[in-house]
Amino acid sequence: KRFEASSDDRTSASAPAPQLLSSPGWEGPLAETVRKYRTWRARSHVLTLHAIERCARRTHTRSERSVWRKLAPPLIIMLALFLSWRYTPLADILTATNVIKWSRLVGSLNWAPFAIVAAYVVAAFVMFPRPLITLLCVIAYGPWIGVALSMTGIVASALAVYWAGRALPDSTLRELGGEKLERTGKTLREHGVVAALAVSIVPVAPFPLVGMTAGAAKVRLWHFLVGVALGMTPGTLATAVFTNE
Repeated sequence: KRFEASSDDRTSASAPAPQLLSSPGWEGPLAETVRKYRTWRARSHVLTLHAIERCARRTHTRSERSVWRKLAPPLIIMLALFLSWRYTPLADILTATNVIKWSRLVGSLNWAPFAIVAAYVVAAFVMFPRPLITLLCVIAYGPWIGVALSMTGIVASALAVYWAGRALPDSTLRELGGEKLERTGKTLREHGVVAALAVSIVPVAPFPLVGMTAGAAKVRLWHFLVGVALGMTPGTLATAVFTNE
């Protein structure tokens, strides 16, 4: 970056950095590092763009579905679960005692907290229900440690989607999300913590798209993280109280 930023300010007496790096006889650790960085940056842009495209495609497809097509999948899932619970040994396996036993077994593992935080990050990108992970945390570690671990995972996932948005070109999210996400990014940039709190309580789009929009809009990182933490705390506490009861 220093080479590229300073190349325009160099005089003709000193060779610009891009020419130096592109000369066939110039080799060394710095050139190799620059090439690896550029390769990593290009790959990260492609991977993040694919993730955003999948999220945007899901959101666009869901908005075009009729009411019955939206209701049919959850009804089918509920019916399948009922039939499985009624006519298979699933009810004898998934008892409250067994679930608590398995959760506490997870809590006894030394690496489990790191795996749970990583699970929150993955869940943010694939839109897996976070309350299920929170239930596991509370059962495995108790209400207080479980809530603390859950909030750590939520903040880590917010950080991940934020930096994913920062890694993308400015026009990518605007093309995929349209005017709605562009207005969301403008609101987040202007109102900071309050706007991040609002979109966390009443989401206007899937969490990954909101986080990436905040990153692409250059919202202050601490504004976004504090807003997300404040917005997610009531639901996390409610899940912990419900699980503890």
